[in-house]
Amino acid sequence: MAETQATPLEVLTIGRVSVDLYPQQSGVPLSKVQTFYKSIGGSPTNVAVACARLGRRAGVVTRVGDDGFGEYIRAELAEKFGVDNRYVSTDPELRTALAFCALDPPTDPPLLFYREPRGPEMNLRPEDIPDLAATVPVLWTAGSRFAQEPSRSTVLGVLKQREHRPYTVLDLDYRPSFWASPQEAGAHISQAVDLATVAVGNRTECEIAVGTADPHGAADRLLERGVSLAIVKQGADGVLVATPETRAEVLPKTVEVVCGLGAGDAFGGSLADGLLAGLDPVEIVTRANAAGAIVAGRLACSDAMPTPGEIDEMLAREPTNPSESPE
Repeated sequence: MAETQATPLEVLTIGRVSVDLYPQQSGVPLSKVQTFYKSIGGSPTNVAVACARLGRRAGVVTRVGDDGFGEYIRAELAEKFGVDNRYVSTDPELRTALAFCALDPPTDPPLLFYREPRGPEMNLRPEDIPDLAATVPVLWTAGSRFAQEPSRSTVLGVLKQREHRPYTVLDLDYRPSFWASPQEAGAHISQAVDLATVAVGNRTECEIAVGTADPHGAADRLLERGVSLAIVKQGADGVLVATPETRAEVLPKTVEVVCGLGAGDAFGGSLADGLLAGLDPVEIVTRANAAGAIVAGRLACSDAMPTPGEIDEMLAREPTNPSESPE
C-alpha cells in the first residue's frame, strides 16, 4: 500500500472520478444541447467533496488519465474543494473518464459515459491504496468498484483489512452499463455487503445486492449479513433507516428539481458527517435528506454540495416527522 503523510483524514472514499458535462439547456435531449458546464463527477469523489464542504478532512483514492482533464480534476479537488488529492494516481494508458448528461427529464437525467475501454480507476491496485484505508474513521466505497479487476480484488482487500471497523460504508450503487448482467453485479456486490458496517442504496440496488426490493425485507437481509446500519432509499416514500434495535421511515424533502444527479452524493456526504458527529440514525438521515434535496435544486454535483448552514436552514424551514418503532 502507498505511504500516507501527516495530516489525518476523517473520510476516505475509493472509486470513480470523471469530468461531468452538464447541459445549459434543460428539457431537451442530448442531440439538442448547445453548451455544457464542466464539473467534477463520479459518486465517491462527489461524496468526498460533500464531506469537505461540511468541514470534514476528506480524501479520495482514484485514477485519472495523463491528460488535461486529469490535471483539472487534481487541481479542482485540492484548490477549490479542499479534498486531499494525494491518492489520485495517473494511469499510463487510459484517458480520464467523461460523463455527459441531458436534463430530460431533470428529475432523472440520463448519463452517457465515455469510459472506453474502461475508466482508469478500474485499474486501481493495492499499491494505490494508502495504509490509512484500514483505520480511517469513515471508509466509503461503491458497488461499481467490483465490476472489473484489478479494482474488485483491490477494494475487497481493503474491506477485509478493516475487519468490520466502524464506519465501513458501502454505497450499493448499481450502474447497469458497468455490468454484463444484474446477476453478475449481484454476485460481486454481495461479497462487499458481508464486509460493510453501513449499507445504503435504493430499492433496485437492494434487490441487486440482497435479492429483494421490499424496503423492510432488504433492511432485514442487510442486518442479517452483519451491517449495523441499513439505509434504503424509497424515492417519494422517503428513506427507511434500520439498526438491529430500531427502524424508522424519514419523509423526503420537497424541492423543485433542477438536476437529480448529485442528490445521492450529497446524501452520502451528510451521512458520513453524521456518523462522525455521533448523531442518532434518524437525525443522520434527516440531515442527509435535506442535503440531497438542496443539491437536487441545483445544477451539477460537486459544485452544488451544501454547507452545514444551508442544511440547518432547510430543516428549520421544513421540519421532518419520522415514524419510528422498536424491532
